[in-house]
Amino acid sequence: MTTTRTIRRGLAGILAALTLVGTLAGCGSANTSTGASNGAASPTSTLNSAGKHISRVSVHDPSVVKANGKYYVFGSHRAWAKSNDLVNWHYFKNNLSRDYEKIFADIWKAWPKQAANPDVKGNMWAPDVVWNPSMNKWCMYLSLNGANYQSVIVLLTANNIEGDWTYVGPVVYSGFNDADKDKTDVPRVLGESADIGRYLSADDTEINAIDPSVKADDNGDMWMTFGSWFGGMWMLKLDSKTGLRDYAKTYPTITDQSDGYYGVKLGGGYGNSGEGSYLLHTNGWWYLFTSYGHLEQTGGYQIRMFRSKSITGPYLDENGNPAVSTSAEANNWEGDTGVRLMASTVWSGTDKKDIEVSQGHNSALADSDGTDYLIYHTRFSDRGETHEIRTRQLLPTADGWLTAAPYEYTGTKAKAKGYPASKLAGTYEFAMQNPNTYFKGPKRPTDKKSTDYKGINQAKDIKLTADGKVSGDRTGTWKAEPGSNRLTITLDGITYQGAFALLPRDKDGKTVMTFSAIGDNICVWGSQR
Repeated sequence: MTTTRTIRRGLAGILAALTLVGTLAGCGSANTSTGASNGAASPTSTLNSAGKHISRVSVHDPSVVKANGKYYVFGSHRAWAKSNDLVNWHYFKNNLSRDYEKIFADIWKAWPKQAANPDVKGNMWAPDVVWNPSMNKWCMYLSLNGANYQSVIVLLTANNIEGDWTYVGPVVYSGFNDADKDKTDVPRVLGESADIGRYLSADDTEINAIDPSVKADDNGDMWMTFGSWFGGMWMLKLDSKTGLRDYAKTYPTITDQSDGYYGVKLGGGYGNSGEGSYLLHTNGWWYLFTSYGHLEQTGGYQIRMFRSKSITGPYLDENGNPAVSTSAEANNWEGDTGVRLMASTVWSGTDKKDIEVSQGHNSALADSDGTDYLIYHTRFSDRGETHEIRTRQLLPTADGWLTAAPYEYTGTKAKAKGYPASKLAGTYEFAMQNPNTYFKGPKRPTDKKSTDYKGINQAKDIKLTADGKVSGDRTGTWKAEPGSNRLTITLDGITYQGAFALLPRDKDGKTVMTFSAIGDNICVWGSQR
């Protein structure tokens, strides 16, 4: 009898073998963009909204880190790039670019390699790079992906963030069963006689060991988040002296809370969407970002946000919904769980060919000057599966949330001390980042209007008047906080907390007042005409 699990695992094996775009895990797509997967190609130069050239790169699943005054992103398929300004990026290479087969030969043969998945090329997914002060080393955590979720997250170290990198060892495994568990550290963690049947159930802990992200808590302890669709996203403590798993730390097995092998449950489970977990500590909170949906152009890929006062959670959205699922369809990608930060949005005059769609697998950065940024990969409305990285400023709200600026960051930051009242009132294009919509595909010849891009949010007009009233497509009130850029706006009975930002808009570089705000688990954007 063919079980649901068998079908899922068989499909995962086929997808892993072919490294197709649209796998069940976002970092598993083949690099179909203009950039090379090993960082060898030149970046693509494009004009930004102000008519200046931007050096673009294709880095899937970008993980950001700052070192030596520069910004670095590390992504799947050996793609890495650096920047002086978070705007212009350039590829660089190291020994992982050219010697990966030799570096990973032993661990690849020992675990992920299978008949359905024989080649390590295309199966080095979503690395995260952090500085470990105890080791005085840069640590890279990278997933070696195998068919049927038979994957392993490994550690490499370097003295220089640009490499070269030295392989250290495995951190956590997935895809094991009774017959092969002795090839892993499962017996060391759970004991030789442990029943591991629960690790074969997608409703419980059947995960793919992918998408590592490592952060240090207030005590300096290091924690790694990881996981994937189906069995959820998890977190375990690392030994800061070795960079590997802390075997002294144990976890009780409690349904939907923790597991003896995988540690603390952060989100997802029961076959629900959720991958690419990433934590940001800023503004007095720990924020959990995760990607829902499928990664391809029309797959609805999107970033959802939760927060907690503790690094280990529990993580809740604005409406109090937990990131952890307790049943099937509890937080699936067309649902309302989690604050969706961005959706496909068209402003008047926007080039319909370059609307961002399928934005996801982000990282985030709290910079040294106090500015927070979101870094993610995105596809575009008329460019197939081509993808590039983008950066947006994250704006803190009065009630402790973070909301993404309506336009790409190209060097202009929001003024935290605010703007003259005379600049705030006016007519705005207004767009709701609806969690239930997604791009259905590019314009077809039969479409009568250029706006017939299915699933893209169309901006409507509202007017903010100097007396604090809102009229137009939405009605209500608004108020700016004196001495700050923070905004409170009530629309049709729902109150949103957000911030104003004077930014160059994407379509023509004209500097306009914008706002971004969150209320009732929904993010809304405004851009002054």
